[in-house]
This record gives sequence, C-alpha cells and structure tokens, in this order.
Amino acid sequence: MEQLFASGRIVDFILVLMLTEYIGLRLYMSRNGRRMGDLGLAGYLLSGALLLLALRVALAGGAWIWIAACLAMAFLVHLIDLRRRLAVT
Repeated sequence: MEQLFASGRIVDFILVLMLTEYIGLRLYMSRNGRRMGDLGLAGYLLSGALLLLALRVALAGGAWIWIAACLAMAFLVHLIDLRRRLAVT
C-alpha cells in the first residue's frame, strides 16, 4: 500500500474512478430524462482531475514546471466553469 502512494499510482486509481463516475452519471441522466450538458459534468470533474494530475506529478518526483502547468490548467478550467455557472443563474 505504501508503494501505491509513494509512486503516485493511487492517483491513477482515483482518476479511473472519476471517469467511471462521469460515465455513470451520463448513463443515469440519459435513462431518467434528465439533462446536463457535457460542460456541466466535465467542468467540475476536469478541474479536479487536473489537480490530481498535479499531485501525481509531485508524488512521482516530476519537474515543477509540470506541476505548475497542471495547477494553472485546473485554475483556468475552474474559472471557465464558474463563469458558465454564473451566467446561467
């Protein structure tokens, strides 16, 4: 278990769970006549996935530039999602 965390592979597992969540939510909504655009689901899941990728790079001993890039992209996606949500209400 320690190696799973030390290598960052735990993040891979969590990302697979997030993808499974996305697919499950899409299936659930389509079967129940509910509608949420791809941007609605992807917006909050993508920013979280990018934060996890930054963690993955850090745990694996990657270069700081990749950590910074993941964090910057997560922030950008978050701002875009926030703007979209505020425009709707």
